[in-house]
Amino acid sequence: MTHVQRAAERFRGGDPDAGIETRHAFSFSGFYDPDNVRFGPLAACNEERLAGGAGFAEHVHRDVEIVTWVVEGELTHEDSTGHVVTVRPGDLQRLSAGAGVRHAERNAGSTPLRFVQMWLTPSEFGGDPSYEVVRGIADGTPYALARAEAVLHVRRLRAGERTALPDAPWLYVHVVRGAVHLAGEVLREGDAARVTDAVGTAAEAVGPAELLAWEMHAEPHFG
Repeated sequence: MTHVQRAAERFRGGDPDAGIETRHAFSFSGFYDPDNVRFGPLAACNEERLAGGAGFAEHVHRDVEIVTWVVEGELTHEDSTGHVVTVRPGDLQRLSAGAGVRHAERNAGSTPLRFVQMWLTPSEFGGDPSYEVVRGIADGTPYALARAEAVLHVRRLRAGERTALPDAPWLYVHVVRGAVHLAGEVLREGDAARVTDAVGTAAEAVGPAELLAWEMHAEPHFG
């Protein structure tokens, strides 16, 4: 079964007066829809846009895997384990909160920043926090998120190119750039497809396109 969520259907959040514009795919913060809480272990897929100098002040997380994909601009990350890192387009950032971690994220430059941030629930709670950045992740390279029994696939497609997507109990496909044909629908920038019990799913690019596809195998864990 495939459900398509259009970019315009996302909940608008953030703080526009502070230079933060957010589009939420799932229930988040002050917005709650009991029928749209998560998809498999994926609990958030936020499209973030930060003006120069804008950002999120230090705050705490626990028992969540946070994966960030920078689309445009540069993201400055700082956390309570001592990391101060600049994340650029094509870089993949992963913060495992474990039993607890504090972090702050901001646009320290003047160029507008755009990124996609995704939260997944780990299969086991607790443990020490950890952090990494994969620089310039190559097209088609899978990124395994072992603590959530999930794999992220980055696909960059030429016009007319077709790509097979992984079979999985939960498959989530987010269009970062361009447009693709998927399951009889045209998905454009910011659109996403949620495929349950995915088998033989494929995407074909209308023009140059970039996709993020989560292959997920774990039942959501609530502690």
